[in-house]
Amino acid sequence: MKLSKCRSRITCALFLTTVVVSASLATAQFPRGGPPPKHYAWSDASLSPDVRADMVIKELTLEEKISLLHGNGFSFGQTGASESNGGAGYSVGIPRVGIPAIQMADSAYGVTRGAASGRYSTALPNNLAAASSWDPDSAFAYGALIGRELREEGYSMSLGGGVNLPREPRNGRTFEYQGEDPLLSGTLVGNFVKGVQSEHIIGDLKHYAINDQESGRNAVNANIDKRSMRETDLRAFEIAFKISDAGAFMCSYNRVNGDFACENSYLLTEILKKDFHFPGFVVSDWGGTHSTAKASHAGLDQEQPGKGFFGDELKKAVDSGEVSQDEINDHVHRILRTIFATGLFDNPVVKKVPDVEGGYVVAQNIAEKSIVLLKNEHNVLPLEGGGLHSVVLIGGHADVGVLSGGGSAQVDPPGGSAVPPPPPGPNPMAAFMRQTWMPSSPLRALTAKLPSASVSYNSGDDIAAAVDAAKKASVAIVFAYQWESEGMDLKSLDLGDDQNKLIEAVAAANPKTIVVVESGSPVTMPWIDKVVGVVEAWYPGIRGAEALADLLTGKANPSGKLAITFPKSDADLPHPTLVLPPASSQPGRPAPGADISSFMAMMAKGLPAFETYYDEKLKVGYKWYDAEKKPVLFPFGFGLSYTTYAYSGLTVKGGESTEVSFTVKNTGKRAGTEIAQVYSSLPDAAGEPPKRLIGWARVELAPGESKKVSVPVDHDRLTIYDESSDSWKLVPGGYNVMVGGSSLDLPLHQTLTLP
Repeated sequence: MKLSKCRSRITCALFLTTVVVSASLATAQFPRGGPPPKHYAWSDASLSPDVRADMVIKELTLEEKISLLHGNGFSFGQTGASESNGGAGYSVGIPRVGIPAIQMADSAYGVTRGAASGRYSTALPNNLAAASSWDPDSAFAYGALIGRELREEGYSMSLGGGVNLPREPRNGRTFEYQGEDPLLSGTLVGNFVKGVQSEHIIGDLKHYAINDQESGRNAVNANIDKRSMRETDLRAFEIAFKISDAGAFMCSYNRVNGDFACENSYLLTEILKKDFHFPGFVVSDWGGTHSTAKASHAGLDQEQPGKGFFGDELKKAVDSGEVSQDEINDHVHRILRTIFATGLFDNPVVKKVPDVEGGYVVAQNIAEKSIVLLKNEHNVLPLEGGGLHSVVLIGGHADVGVLSGGGSAQVDPPGGSAVPPPPPGPNPMAAFMRQTWMPSSPLRALTAKLPSASVSYNSGDDIAAAVDAAKKASVAIVFAYQWESEGMDLKSLDLGDDQNKLIEAVAAANPKTIVVVESGSPVTMPWIDKVVGVVEAWYPGIRGAEALADLLTGKANPSGKLAITFPKSDADLPHPTLVLPPASSQPGRPAPGADISSFMAMMAKGLPAFETYYDEKLKVGYKWYDAEKKPVLFPFGFGLSYTTYAYSGLTVKGGESTEVSFTVKNTGKRAGTEIAQVYSSLPDAAGEPPKRLIGWARVELAPGESKKVSVPVDHDRLTIYDESSDSWKLVPGGYNVMVGGSSLDLPLHQTLTLP
């Protein structure tokens, strides 16, 4: 293959990611001219998925079995007819036994790659934003919408479900994940995937595991002890799986304790398939397979996107006896039983037009629950009342759109980016890592909500002009942003000198300056004491501006709370300096027009490892700041409202499970929703960080209303992993149960003693 033939998609070769561009040339189920669905013995839906899978396996040849265990190349390289629907990848169907092709699409915050074939997809708020709603029901609705649109666009498998905890919050994919706590992240991702699979679409959980940085992701070796893995990152995956019954896990690019994740028997077999009792299949991240027999023995079931190891090489391994027929049958069984278990076999995919308006409603509802009010000095918000004559929006392209996250998760905006991207030029990464703005204009949305005020826009490109506009306005709102994408990490959580200087200059000119931040991860705020309001809008999606306008004007009351800690500076992170790969662990880039076969062979072999050490161990997120006694900018679980809440009456009852009960009262004059959080410390003998989240509840309250809230706490939320016995243990002693509105605002305390 020549580079010149796939210049805009060389990303797939360079970063081995889930990106494709060609339009679908066939249906989602069978090749053109294939037979219509028939009735088979395994068509009986009253049979278990495992029985049905075994019935099919008995009918398959070895060649047919192996055809299910690999992808079929990058779609950008295909020139003839194909079963591909134009998504990230696919495995072929076997029409003679009624088994459909599995059509895969990246779909972290919406279905990707739609523009190439004229398809529309709803861009939801990014995943970390949605996690800040702390709402399992919204997570399910989020996934169900994606599942519906996948089906309507001809796909049968989602490549979403990111669970990775942000041990490195500068990770360029932090925006795709759902926060720093394993209980919160696992619960929300589990409900997301459960929603996807409610539409008879295969859902997956990724990137398994310890895939916490993009820099050198194909080479990095993550060093971490077993206890820390089990209680943090793997705990989140386990919780997500138990809630969702996800059909697939995607193993990650990186090494973990010396072995690539996709050939790591500890991760894939010992933990996932044995301890978690996962019955589905493990699919490699794109280009993440590096061996045949080792990967097969370790528990990899399907290679994507090609067949360099699980095609002819796997057949040779079977013929030589290096890989047994039983091992092949187990791989095939897991894929087939997933097709049956998710209802994909019984509910074939049929393309249809998506419900655009319905998607808008879901997107805006989730955005309103996700946006977090971080500062509101002197009640500068909401914007209302007769004294509000003029509002100026400054910077951040707030006249035309809102920012979105890049890489393989990028959802194509209808009509193209609201801010035209620069010409791609010679850089082959440009088409993949492109800054994209959704056409949801804060200027238009606020103008519609404030008919009695003058609402204007200044680009902020000229600080003097921005200052002049701010001086003339009743309120100045600066829109700041931090763009993130797969394939890169942030150099810093800082917004950069240009944006910081703009904010400080505007704040000096107008005492009523509010900052709206669009980001996919925490940002530092050296200007925090100079502004009266801060709103974290995240990447709010296709209806982000409308949701933001409702919140800024009081049509909706903020209820979002941070799913990730905002530190004061990079210096406070567990790893103040990002670990970067040496030159030997970076693939480089083939020259335009060069033959890339040698490059692909090098990547398949595996790049030389470089090391990162997660010596913070159990102390992820707020647990790090608590244990190290580091003050933070905004704590985990923090978020303001236009009303206030009071807590009282804590009771904690033990037994087979623990029940934590308390009363929450709305002490303000507006209706609102409080996210009441329950934490517990563990006995000193447990050797744990100061506290962990063990439950929460969203409590809707009218002005002056009180509600008694009960949060059940299963004992597994209080256990620790004992490496010596390879088991989970409940340490006897006192557990200090704490309740309140954030991880640092816990007015209620009671000790529970467990034997």
